[in-house]
Amino acid sequence: MGDILAHESELLGLVKEYLDFAEFEDTLKTFSKECKIKGKPLCKTVGGSFRDSKSLTIQKDLVAAFDNGDQKVFFDLWEEHISSSIRDGDSFAQKLEFYLHIHFAIYLLKYSVGRPDKEELDEKISYFKTYLETKGAALSQTTEFLPFYALPFVPNPMVHPSFKELFQDSWTPELKLKLIKFLALISKASNTPKLLTIYKENGQSNKEILQQLHQQLVEAERRSVTYLKRYNKIQADYHNLIGVTAELVDSLEATVSGKMITPEYLQSVCVRLFSNQMRQSLAHSVDFTRPGTASTMLRASLAPVKLKDVPLLPSLDYEKLKKDLILGSDRLKAFLLQALRWRLTTSHPGEQRETVLQAYISNDLLDCYSHNQRSVLQLLHSTSDVVRQYMARLINAFASLAEGRLYLAQNTKVLQMLEGRLKEEDKDIITRENVLGALQKFSLRRPLQTAMIQDGLIFWLVDVLKDPDCLSDYTLEYSVALLMNLCLRSTGKNMCAKVAGLVLKVLSDLLGHENHEIQPYVNGALYSILSVPSIREEARAMGMEDILRCFIKEGNAEMIRQIEFIIKQLNSEELPDGVLESDDDEDEDDEEDHDIMEADLDKDELIQPQLGELSGEKLLTTEYLGPFFLFPSTRS
Repeated sequence: MGDILAHESELLGLVKEYLDFAEFEDTLKTFSKECKIKGKPLCKTVGGSFRDSKSLTIQKDLVAAFDNGDQKVFFDLWEEHISSSIRDGDSFAQKLEFYLHIHFAIYLLKYSVGRPDKEELDEKISYFKTYLETKGAALSQTTEFLPFYALPFVPNPMVHPSFKELFQDSWTPELKLKLIKFLALISKASNTPKLLTIYKENGQSNKEILQQLHQQLVEAERRSVTYLKRYNKIQADYHNLIGVTAELVDSLEATVSGKMITPEYLQSVCVRLFSNQMRQSLAHSVDFTRPGTASTMLRASLAPVKLKDVPLLPSLDYEKLKKDLILGSDRLKAFLLQALRWRLTTSHPGEQRETVLQAYISNDLLDCYSHNQRSVLQLLHSTSDVVRQYMARLINAFASLAEGRLYLAQNTKVLQMLEGRLKEEDKDIITRENVLGALQKFSLRRPLQTAMIQDGLIFWLVDVLKDPDCLSDYTLEYSVALLMNLCLRSTGKNMCAKVAGLVLKVLSDLLGHENHEIQPYVNGALYSILSVPSIREEARAMGMEDILRCFIKEGNAEMIRQIEFIIKQLNSEELPDGVLESDDDEDEDDEEDHDIMEADLDKDELIQPQLGELSGEKLLTTEYLGPFFLFPSTRS
């Protein structure tokens, strides 16, 4: 009770101030009378009278500058004390400002005794002309103001019929009256009572908290989907490993009885372990004869899970969707690209994901079959960093699937655009990561490998890898994996031979890098290029064997075995079987149907929906609903 009494006077004062502001005159009289009867003191609100006196001073200064024709003082006060939202957004304020500029432009013509000073008059006319060409240009299409755009160019406006009204005695007083009324309204609006201010600030604070909670909820839902998928994959992997382990135990028992384990049997076990589960760069570009393949694939494998009895997912109106992707606002484009990617990345592997992807392809979502100048693919060169990044993420998601790569490969410009974006993108690390990821997956297709090698991508990769500590883990891993894939081709090896010393130095430096994920790729690249005699000679000259033996002392068993293979290749005098013949036959594509969606595709989202703003699956099914149904995504 004591706390209430201590603040009662101030609270009553706030109520009185609000009633006065809202013009509840009778209520205010009754309230004041009752407070007096009950002996309740009414505290004057702090700052109220100060605000009133300050506002009156500003009004007087503006009117005085108007009367004196002091253009600079007037507009300095005008821009300082009249908010830009009112000056630029209120039509009455815009019109009043236009006429005020006319007033000052012709002030000397109307009120000078004798001939006005030419230099001063020219200055005022020039100021008005500048206004017309800049801020005043917005009213140039309004019939009311159109004649006044000729005012700066008329030699004697006083006698011109179009401006006769301006020089009548009543025009200036009428304009002054409009100015005074406008300032009074602005002053009243600015003198917001403290009670209303407290209410607005509290409401805004609650709104911000709700938005934060909404964003946290969206992020939590995204994480839960990711964790559920990981759990399902680990569980399926566990069951698969149990089955293989049991079979291997049976095989070991059989060897006790004298039965031999054949290479074909071991290969069949590897197929069971790694089928549809390995990283693309290893799955497609490294065979079982290369060092460390099996153990690396085992570390990389994650088993996809097919869920049954999922609800149906509506199809989309792709014509409308593509139109908004090309013509919509940057924010809408970003949300659409995000939603389309989520629909693909969070779909369940197997039939559901294939159905989503086929819907995208059959409707030519990315305009790969189109030759129009304006296409969805052009978003990769958008001026918006967010749109560029989200387009790169979507392309990377497409490239993660064999059918997606085949679709993207239909348009030769896709590879050129990705290579160009890779070399030009210096603002956004994630954009470059996703472009690089897409190119690495493209390198699983032989024709695209050839094109990348011919475009000199090996030189770019070697240059970037000279300073690996400046690269993110994703960029480092995918750069080395892409380099290895390109080095598996004879044309790629010959390209490396042109800068053999640099390539060997970069790869030998990477052998000791703290990121051990790149070791299989570095080893694979070294093993491959050392099949070229000139590169072997360069490697021997720089003491490559001694460098490699240093890592044998420090490495684990797997690393040691791989390096021994490389040393053997380094010391060989003859070309390995098959290397004398070209491996660049474009008719044969050695890509297998291995698909995997990496979690990094959805990491560090740049945009979050505001309260009430549609995003994800809700945006697609609310604004772009189609007539049919597909298997669903798991993200709302």
